[in-house]
Amino acid sequence: MLQRARHAFGLLLAPLCRALHYATCGSRRRGLAGLALLAALGAGGGFLYAWSGLVSIAASSGHWPVTAWFLHFSMRSAVRTQSLGIKVPPLDDAKLILKGAGHFENGCSPCHGAPGQPRALIARQMVPEPPELAPRMSRWEPEELFWIVRNGIKFSAMPAWPAPGREDEVWAVVAFLRQLPKLDAEGYRELAYGPGALANDGGPPDHLRPLSEPLGPVLANCVRCHGKDGNGRGEGAFPRLAGQNEAYLLASLRAYAAGERHSGIMQPIAAGLDEDSMRRLASHYAALPGSGSRAPVEKPEVLRRGQATAMQGHYEQGTPSCADCHGPDRTERNPLYPEIAGQYSDYLALQLELFKSGTRGGTAYAHIMHSAARRLTAEQILEVANFYASLKPQADADEATTSAGNPPQAR
Repeated sequence: MLQRARHAFGLLLAPLCRALHYATCGSRRRGLAGLALLAALGAGGGFLYAWSGLVSIAASSGHWPVTAWFLHFSMRSAVRTQSLGIKVPPLDDAKLILKGAGHFENGCSPCHGAPGQPRALIARQMVPEPPELAPRMSRWEPEELFWIVRNGIKFSAMPAWPAPGREDEVWAVVAFLRQLPKLDAEGYRELAYGPGALANDGGPPDHLRPLSEPLGPVLANCVRCHGKDGNGRGEGAFPRLAGQNEAYLLASLRAYAAGERHSGIMQPIAAGLDEDSMRRLASHYAALPGSGSRAPVEKPEVLRRGQATAMQGHYEQGTPSCADCHGPDRTERNPLYPEIAGQYSDYLALQLELFKSGTRGGTAYAHIMHSAARRLTAEQILEVANFYASLKPQADADEATTSAGNPPQAR
């Protein structure tokens, strides 16, 4: 029977072999035709192999060594080439590193681990397996890391940045990654959770203490960046939320969740909140007393020019005043306009730059700021940001009407 099967198989292959012999022997045209036939047969064979369902796609089977090498080689080559021309900003700013650490703990450490924190068991079953990053940072240039964080990697479960227009956030993650190899477990937790994160007074850690409260788990995640007192951990990497309008905070969370305000850091967090949690968070932070930011170290003339922009605007530029919508007086205003007196100057300047570039979304009134900010110069943005940072939160009308010749005292 075996001989009969071989004979039948030979009868089937004989015409094909004769066709290949005819195509590959003789003229150049016949040779090219033979190559084309071989390519078609290879493609057809590959398709039939895939159609048969015999291709191993199970993560449990892993990759062949040659497959893993080729995929990694292709990835490295693509990143190196496609990151050419990316201009790297200064990455040693403490605020930038702090912002990157806040996101890394929430968005990256479950798969990649962190100092003192192993990778999640589920992540270690992925193919390819998400690597521990600290030992590998020396292999990548900053612009290459930026490209990876912003664009993600296909077939690797590495996602693209949720808000591609927020390059400032991507650079914050890169700045943190450059510091990662230098961090031990204590240093990492201080960056990701804040000073005193390791302190234990006999009870649960600070970031777990509120778990018995209805909002506890959600609030514990907010505290890492915005601080227990809602004042942004005092560095300016994160905005001061304490004492902010409750309606504005709620509208902002809704805008993040709906993708109408763009942030690769805040959008994923807000999207996981239900309406009740958003309302509770807004109420919680609005009820906290605002302490104001650290005073900007600026010359009086800088604050004076910032005050003039804030209180009067620039008619010749078509720039309206800021005070009509944002105070700092206590006149009744739309509750969806945020209070910005005492806010961090760096944060305010960043938001104005985002409005100016058109990449900042927000509540239903965000379009007003696009028009207001687009004509401000870079110097005017810094000046008005420093002016508002120099004020106390919810300042009284006397401070709001301080004359341009007598700017408010920086605290």
